[in-house]
Amino acid sequence: MKITFDQSPSGAAMPYARLAKKDHLPADLPNAIAKGAERSRFTGAAGQLFESFADGEDGVHHVVLAGIGDASPTKLEKAGSALAAKFMTSGNEAIAIDFGGSGLDADGAASVLLGAVLRGWRYDAHRTTLKDDQKVSLQTIHVVGAPEGMDAAWDDAAAVAEGIEFARVLVTEPANVIFPVSYVEHCRKAFEGTGAELVVLDVPQMEELGMGSLLGVGQGSEQPSRILAVKWMGGNAHDAPVAFVGKGVTFDTGGISLKPGPGMGDMKFDMGGSAAVVGAMLTLAKRKAKANVVGVVGLVENMPDGKAQRPGDVVKSMSGQTIEVLNTDAEGRLVLADVLTWTQREFKPARIVDLATLTGAMIIALGNEHGGLFSNNDALANDLLAAGTATGDKLWRMPLSVEYDKQINSPIADMQNIGGKGAGSITAAQFLQRFIENDTPWAHLDIAGMVWADKPGHAWGKGATGYGVRLLDRLIRDTVKG
Repeated sequence: MKITFDQSPSGAAMPYARLAKKDHLPADLPNAIAKGAERSRFTGAAGQLFESFADGEDGVHHVVLAGIGDASPTKLEKAGSALAAKFMTSGNEAIAIDFGGSGLDADGAASVLLGAVLRGWRYDAHRTTLKDDQKVSLQTIHVVGAPEGMDAAWDDAAAVAEGIEFARVLVTEPANVIFPVSYVEHCRKAFEGTGAELVVLDVPQMEELGMGSLLGVGQGSEQPSRILAVKWMGGNAHDAPVAFVGKGVTFDTGGISLKPGPGMGDMKFDMGGSAAVVGAMLTLAKRKAKANVVGVVGLVENMPDGKAQRPGDVVKSMSGQTIEVLNTDAEGRLVLADVLTWTQREFKPARIVDLATLTGAMIIALGNEHGGLFSNNDALANDLLAAGTATGDKLWRMPLSVEYDKQINSPIADMQNIGGKGAGSITAAQFLQRFIENDTPWAHLDIAGMVWADKPGHAWGKGATGYGVRLLDRLIRDTVKG
């Protein structure tokens, strides 16, 4: 979506949007439009639209009122999102949004545009038979009456949008397009010229490091596994980085513990945690964040094969701890175990946050409204909760407790990779906690219900949401002041 700053686009040539707060219409509206809005029960609630037409000197004007509610950032995004959803396939190539008289500052106006850009995103790369009225037509938003400082505010928000859109592409593409090696190449292209440094570990390097846990997951696939680290060192050279770690299972059949056929195609997005990490890193690099951050993702494909690991196998992790693999479909934690160990030993982070589409039990517990948050550190947990509230990438804190450890104790190894029937998300988090060294502040985000939507939301259509990118970016803004 192209954003242009134009104080005088032709009002008759395109839909022209005005913003209205809750129960407060713009004072200079033509009487017919104001009366029409009132009789249509338009109240200015966030995301509510009213459209009408009025005669002007240069022709008939298409006027749209967009409600911004109480003008909080989320409500402002809903207004922009509603406009994009309304006009994205309408045949209009452009709309104008007039911020004059709205009372919004530059950041508020940028929130409206961010909502419009994110909701206006749709991935049609593999569609070849769309009819004209099904194709996305909306390409440009003209900004009228921009508040002071709007250029800089939008540049910052555009970096967020770019990171989210990159994450969405990775999640949306099928597994024959995005697999460990091609994932790395997509990232190389995305980060080219940003100043970020990319480090890649291949299978021989991981074997030398003793990553038997991660490598065991990918050994049944023809696609070789990879670890990708993205380093952004924009802060003080002496400051330890914050580390983000992502599960990147580019396709998950379940391995020998094969998943049921119906719905298995959804497992192309089992790398949603990794997409959030690299999307956030792209945002940080694009906006030149004054912070030291490293994003590390473990990239594997989990397939059934004669070489695949079996239920009952014992693998040795990089940490030296051994794991009895009772279910090969509980593979994400096996990947994260080695990535967490390598990240801590290689980068010595001050804090570490991992993100993973880890358990179906998380969806049972929280549905598609919150990601699950587990942490060994209250300060980090509170910072993440605040970031989630501010961005709309909501989290809900879940418990960690030694009482759950008995469910993953193995009679023949240091641990097993699944517990009993109950508390599946908690035992998965307990498993990961065993790979946190030296009491490093750590949080695990189980985002299984959040990376893909079956219906449109306030800033996304049906499909990939880009969940987690803004959350991580906001965490850095609020805590590192980067």
